[in-house]
Amino acid sequence: MSKPTLYGFNGSTYVRTVRTLLAEKSVDYDQVPVNVMEGEPLLPEHLERHPFGKVPVFEHNGFRIIETGAICRYIDDVFPGPSFIPDNAVDRARMDMVLGIVDSYGYNALVMVAGYHLFPDFIGGRNDEIHAHSMEQSRLVLTELMKIRGDSAFLAGENRSLADFYLAPICFYVSLTDDAASLFSVAGFADWWQRMQDVASYRETEPDLGG
Repeated sequence: MSKPTLYGFNGSTYVRTVRTLLAEKSVDYDQVPVNVMEGEPLLPEHLERHPFGKVPVFEHNGFRIIETGAICRYIDDVFPGPSFIPDNAVDRARMDMVLGIVDSYGYNALVMVAGYHLFPDFIGGRNDEIHAHSMEQSRLVLTELMKIRGDSAFLAGENRSLADFYLAPICFYVSLTDDAASLFSVAGFADWWQRMQDVASYRETEPDLGG
């Protein structure tokens, strides 16, 4: 089995999702940085890998995979170690609901909140109306995700799953802003967030914001 290659820079939340799963599986891999903040995903060499100019991209044994959900499911299937896909239909559905909500509604809203404070140029500048809407949408997203979690330790059951690895890297950036106290006050969020701070793979993949 050949050594896989991950394309994408560590500041990307979706790249961190994949890196967290690779760390959990103890997979040795090469990484080729592709910096979103500098527009590198739109360079011709990366558009050959991902025609929509996104990261991450994952290559293994001559097989190229785009889109984080597909990459994570492949890694979970192919590499030894614990599975992070629930073993029962209900919890798998809970996980898939979280992934769908994050992809469709949560990512943009939460990144816009974080970007307002941390990287305004990347999101087109500080716009108070957009920020207010993003806060409202982010609160709705986190509220619904905590409803899906219910009384479970993690988002899709008593064990960590791809759902937790999807959400936590985005919330990391929000945690660095003045809006964290408001958004993270959503019922059920605080103890889940603390559990994620204690996960070794999550800590190990924290991006170096100074570099």
